[in-house]
Amino acid sequence: MSCELCSFENPKDTVTAVIIKDNRVLLLARNEEPYKGWWDFPGGYARKGELLKEAMAREVKEELGVTIRGITLIKSIPGTAKWKERTFPIMNHAYLVDIHGDIALNKENTHYSWMPTAALLGTDIAFDSNKLLAEHLDRHFCFDLERIKKLIFQLDASAAFNEQKLYRAIINGHLETIYNGQGILVGMGWIFPRQTLLRKQAVIEDMIVDESQRGKGYGRKILKNLISWAKSQKCETIELTTNPKRIAANELYKSEGFKLHETNHYLFTLNN
Repeated sequence: MSCELCSFENPKDTVTAVIIKDNRVLLLARNEEPYKGWWDFPGGYARKGELLKEAMAREVKEELGVTIRGITLIKSIPGTAKWKERTFPIMNHAYLVDIHGDIALNKENTHYSWMPTAALLGTDIAFDSNKLLAEHLDRHFCFDLERIKKLIFQLDASAAFNEQKLYRAIINGHLETIYNGQGILVGMGWIFPRQTLLRKQAVIEDMIVDESQRGKGYGRKILKNLISWAKSQKCETIELTTNPKRIAANELYKSEGFKLHETNHYLFTLNN
């Protein structure tokens, strides 16, 4: 008998763990068909009645023998998979995952490697959705971490750099970067959208140009690109705060149309 339900090509949900350390991504060498011997991200199919985050925690535990310490959705990517020569659609939900414990592989994979993010596109990666994920990581998660740290410390000498927070900031907003003629990162600025009860706003944070590269117009270019991003997100206003002692920065913001908004700015520290 023909199955009417089988004629619907509803995708199966899969989960994929993007585990990054020192701007290197954890990849596994597959020990099963399809794509036996190819590189793969940790992950698999969600089970009946299982939430996606539960599926992610289970797959990471099964394949790597470790627990999840943090999980943030990067994006969902449509793709295909195969079973006994049949191709069917999937929806791949990719998560940024922070793990805890020593890696111990199960029989699904033969070995693992920490692959530089910049080298992902030259790697044999299994499944079409994973290839699209690798392209996304190459575009948005590939950094010279030492340069990022240097810029952050110039912005706030007391700051403690956290690589996972950098990636989560990218997921939740947009990081604008600028490079000099030698391909060296010399400036950056982060912007994120937020919807209040009254309007959709954008907030600019962590804008800095390397102290050795100031006066070359890099700051203005970053700011203009951040404004363009806010327009593309249909934001109505842009908010930023800056130290009044940063004379050049204050003059830049004013020259681009920012107006000083007199208000009491309070901070409350949560002791978690």
